[in-house]
Amino acid sequence: MTEVWSRRAFLSAAGGGALLLGTPAARAAAEPVEGDYAALRAVWRDLVLGGGFSATAEPFRSRLAELGEQTRGWTSAMAPAAGSLWPDLGFATDPEKLMQSYYRLRTMTEAYVRPGTGLTGDAALLSALLTGLDHLHAQAYHVGQVRYGNWFCWQIGAPQALLDVCVLLYGELPAARLTDYCAAVDHFVPDSAVAVYSGTSTGANRVDLCRVLALRGVVGADPAKLALARDALAPVFPYVTTGDGLYRDGSFVQHTWVPYTGTYGAVLLGGLGLLFALLKGTAWQVTDPGARIVFDAVERAWAPFLFNGLVMDCVSGRAVSRGVAVADALQVQQDDHTRGHAVLAGILLLAEGASTAERARWRGLVKGWAARDYYSRPLADRSLGLASLARLAALDADASVTALPEPVGHRLFPSMDRAAHRRPGWTASLSLASRRIAHYETGNGEHLRGWHTGSGMLSWWGASYGNGQYSDAFWPTVDPYRLPGTTVVRKALADGAGGDWGAARPDAAWVGGSTDGEFASVGQHLRGLGSTLQARKSWFFLADTVVCLGAGIRASDGAGVESVVDNRNLGPSGTHALTVNGTVQPSAPGWSGTVPAPGWAHLAGFGGYVLHGPGTVRALREACTGRWSEVNRGSSPTALTRRYLTLWYDHGTDPAGAAYAYQMLPGAGAAQTAARAATPGWLTVLANGEAAQGVSVTSLGFTGVSFWQSGVAGPLEASAPCSVTVRERSDGTATVVVADPARAATTLTVGWNRPVAAVLSRPASLVAAGTGTRLRLEFGDLTPTAGAGQEVVVRLG
Repeated sequence: MTEVWSRRAFLSAAGGGALLLGTPAARAAAEPVEGDYAALRAVWRDLVLGGGFSATAEPFRSRLAELGEQTRGWTSAMAPAAGSLWPDLGFATDPEKLMQSYYRLRTMTEAYVRPGTGLTGDAALLSALLTGLDHLHAQAYHVGQVRYGNWFCWQIGAPQALLDVCVLLYGELPAARLTDYCAAVDHFVPDSAVAVYSGTSTGANRVDLCRVLALRGVVGADPAKLALARDALAPVFPYVTTGDGLYRDGSFVQHTWVPYTGTYGAVLLGGLGLLFALLKGTAWQVTDPGARIVFDAVERAWAPFLFNGLVMDCVSGRAVSRGVAVADALQVQQDDHTRGHAVLAGILLLAEGASTAERARWRGLVKGWAARDYYSRPLADRSLGLASLARLAALDADASVTALPEPVGHRLFPSMDRAAHRRPGWTASLSLASRRIAHYETGNGEHLRGWHTGSGMLSWWGASYGNGQYSDAFWPTVDPYRLPGTTVVRKALADGAGGDWGAARPDAAWVGGSTDGEFASVGQHLRGLGSTLQARKSWFFLADTVVCLGAGIRASDGAGVESVVDNRNLGPSGTHALTVNGTVQPSAPGWSGTVPAPGWAHLAGFGGYVLHGPGTVRALREACTGRWSEVNRGSSPTALTRRYLTLWYDHGTDPAGAAYAYQMLPGAGAAQTAARAATPGWLTVLANGEAAQGVSVTSLGFTGVSFWQSGVAGPLEASAPCSVTVRERSDGTATVVVADPARAATTLTVGWNRPVAAVLSRPASLVAAGTGTRLRLEFGDLTPTAGAGQEVVVRLG
């Protein structure tokens, strides 16, 4: 493969200084000639085809043979007619089918240019490709055509595929055809598409549009288009404080209200890697120092949500509902693992432009993630493009790279209402919603029943178990009113309730928390979607457990209200043993029972639950049948059945102040769970009400409180709503982290009833501190901190 680009070339210029986009120095390059464009075509060809692998070695031999067979079928089925190129892809009223038609032509083109497909250089295939290109151009994708339907198909999907074909078949396409195709791209993607950074031209969409413009410049030998593509990337780089893009806290948002690190974020990551590599060493090289933010984001934004090769569903928006798409000829299921593999490949590409130290570390991280993905091996992923597969295969074979372990720690993302808790043997993620972030996203007929994902969905995976929990047909078969961790009203909702593109957002401000980087206190003022439900929910993420508290649970919808402890996907035939207070329960689907609270339960192969009460906890084994098409209109109608074991607090109809308290212990055995339940002094619940929720664990030196209003909880006191996390260390110091999740505290005083000798470090937001028999911390205006924690380190008295 063509060598990609160097960090030195990217950030440095003569004299070692960084150049800004569009500066005179950047424009001073000699006028490009045809050889420059030929070189760009060669680079792009290498980027999209990959290299460094043998077409006769696995997994490439089988993939190439499959590509050839797929192409033969499409060639045989091609039947140009008014409004369609293939009978199953009529595009007269649906541009998605036009886009899919171009996707097929692009795939067929790979079969033509790649060795090992059995169709390399095949004259009949070339003829079919030229016929198909001309037909789509004449029928729809041409100058003068009025756009209809989804804008994405016309401005990103179709032109990206078309321009890739033009590069790969450049020597086979007459000049007149290239001119016509370029004119069509100009018609649908004019320069004005990137004139303003707003609407559909932000974040990952802007990167995609720049890719179109850059390839249009390459194919049409147009230096102005290449310069525009480079310059139009500039608004993507800076941190944002609202709307689409990367935030300082590591959040990535698309569609204004939706956390999207795993899908749109992956598009941004991969797209920038491709464009940086394409333009490296040319007159259009990207030299904006703001691009450093993208490199920093690899470990700040993407790494926290990667685990054993998967990327967590809480940052993949409506993509979680796609499963097996009807339009996918291979009928390969999309899931958290396949999305994760694409992110891993994107990191490898970007790593070629990173510093030596970053490149080495990222390659070690990717190798570790890939090696640990026992559930879905990346090199067996049929959804991965061959170029991405080649990058991962080369890394796997590189003995000089040592696989690094999973990162450990806690990360809060207040700008997108998400949290990731990473321990040596397990990892968890939390999905919340607020005025800033949607309950869920639906749109284009996708994710139709994701209504309650933002109501406190708590997902978790073990280092060597449960990695298919949300991959194995979870979304079409799970009861959407019983997502793990959530509190919901069992009031029937219509598909897509709340509106498209993140329109459903609760009128709640206090959502977020505080962390010392290892443990955390997180809270949510929950307001239900399409209901009167309100609740106060808090999670305390610790060493071997997540402590979950709920209070003030009330509603008046005439329907039952439940708080789901967990809802485990047991697969098609799972009979994992459930032990309740030492007694194994029946394993057949249809069994139901009641779990005493206080008490404990253990599910073999997963972990344990300590139920502190109050309330009634119910248990149910059931076989649930669903179809991907029920949650995504573009997906398979094949019926799927999975078994589930569900534990939930039944708050009854229209509760008026219900509560719950429990611990979840991932990976714990039955004996460990029983021992925790038998040691009530291990955990102290300081408060669990509508004024505050808090816990302390003396053995961990941990105290955490969600203050919903001013008040006192155990040793902590707050003058206004806030989140407080305290960690006492064995070296005689303590860390106190205070956050303003509601972003409303113009002044805040926090007290800790503990002798303190001195303040060792303090944030700029701390305006005064008192030590002695107790600690008093006075903060100024915290609204500019955007919910981020303010860390104070003290020496204990």
